Amino acid sequence: MLFVQTRGVDKDKKEKVTFSEAILDPIASFGGLYSPESLPKLDEEFFKNHLNSSYKELALDILERFDVDIDKDVLQKAVDLYDNFDDKNNPVPVVKVKEDLYVSELYHGPTRAFKDMALQPFGVVLSSIAKKRDEKYLILAATSGDTGPAALETFKNKPNVKVACMYPDGGTSDVQRLQMVTEDADNLKVIGIKGVFDDAQTALKRLLASERFKTALKEKGTKLSAANSVNFGRIIFQIIYHIHSYLELVRQKAITLGEKVYLNVPSGNFGNALGGYYAWKMGLYVKKIIISSNKNNILTQLIKEGRYDLRNNKVVPTTSPAMDILKSSNVERVLFDLFGEERTKELMNSLEENKYYELTEDELTKLQEYFDADWCSDEEGKEFIKETFEKYNYIIDPHTATCFKSYQTCANDATKSIIYSTAEWTKFSPVIANALTGEIDTHDIDALKSISKTANLSIPPMIQELFEKEITQKTIIEKEKIEEEILKFI
Repeated sequence: MLFVQTRGVDKDKKEKVTFSEAILDPIASFGGLYSPESLPKLDEEFFKNHLNSSYKELALDILERFDVDIDKDVLQKAVDLYDNFDDKNNPVPVVKVKEDLYVSELYHGPTRAFKDMALQPFGVVLSSIAKKRDEKYLILAATSGDTGPAALETFKNKPNVKVACMYPDGGTSDVQRLQMVTEDADNLKVIGIKGVFDDAQTALKRLLASERFKTALKEKGTKLSAANSVNFGRIIFQIIYHIHSYLELVRQKAITLGEKVYLNVPSGNFGNALGGYYAWKMGLYVKKIIISSNKNNILTQLIKEGRYDLRNNKVVPTTSPAMDILKSSNVERVLFDLFGEERTKELMNSLEENKYYELTEDELTKLQEYFDADWCSDEEGKEFIKETFEKYNYIIDPHTATCFKSYQTCANDATKSIIYSTAEWTKFSPVIANALTGEIDTHDIDALKSISKTANLSIPPMIQELFEKEITQKTIIEKEKIEEEILKFI
């Protein structure tokens, strides 16, 4: 399979690249992204054949259908990492909460967040390519809270790879921050920036496109790549769990094969939603993808009104910080798939130059064939957390809670809904403790103990031990000094 470019081709880039080329150098011409030239088609026979498959068997079959230029033994080694999740036989449980609502729990990996689903295998793939080519790579990561810990975990002590991870100082939960700043592998650098996630992501994209920066790295014998979902190496693994979750509903006899479902996704950078979109285009039986946002509801505005307007917007801190994002990178891949490279370039140029673009009426109608959306305030989210525990004895985190709002407003028929739960309760315990008991300003460790007692849940050891680890990554800088800091690390 080959990959094409969302904004067309400049004179310095090949028109089409392989999978390995796309993940090693993920920024395409004119600052665009790589997208698959075509998608494999999954027919009814495919779904029937995988009704009794393991997650790893399903993953390998999908990867093979993409015909990626990665050795099969490397792919096997990559998906074998799912054996390290809580239950190797079922790394992604799909849990019934109420009659027509099921939660796909994507957080049973080492960092207790959905990013492990893609970054665990992605780390194996990328480092294997680098080793095979005898090349050294700097992997950039910008995080709103979950990508960072997952990227650091998968790449630590890997040969031929160093990671520089940027996070907004004060813009993550304490547990997310501790997962990053206690990492002590020599090939990892964690950088807190005085700014918001969009600042970190903008810096990442700028550095990925900077010839000056690449030249400086080249002088140090290093090439450049990224762990964010601008990298299709992330997206390809995110397609898989949407298909798995559907098959789980068939196995549980909640639906019959061929019956359509809602995919309800809490959305920040839109990679999770894009995985569902590609799965639908490949043949998954989907009625609509519901995009759930917090108060930073730029995606709701796009999907409801056709406007992407940053002119009078700035990031508002919320209780669901991994979604405190205004520039959702992966929307570009949907625009490209629906409207082509010329229109995508026009829209993205307008966003970069004017902080605004608007779809035509026909374009909005086409977008709404696939997506619906709503947003949820912090207070509404806490009500959903409390209600879901009291009525169904089920704990959800603040990001998952946003989906319960859009489930009420967008999924208003008998169609079954799959909500994608992106983080375990342990990642955002003060918010959940406040929702359940009313306690205020609780430190993470005290909130964890409170929820553990209230809900009769054990605190996973990888979370408990964070509070006893030494802080090894202490860098906090102005965003203008990111490049200088990274070059010092290299």
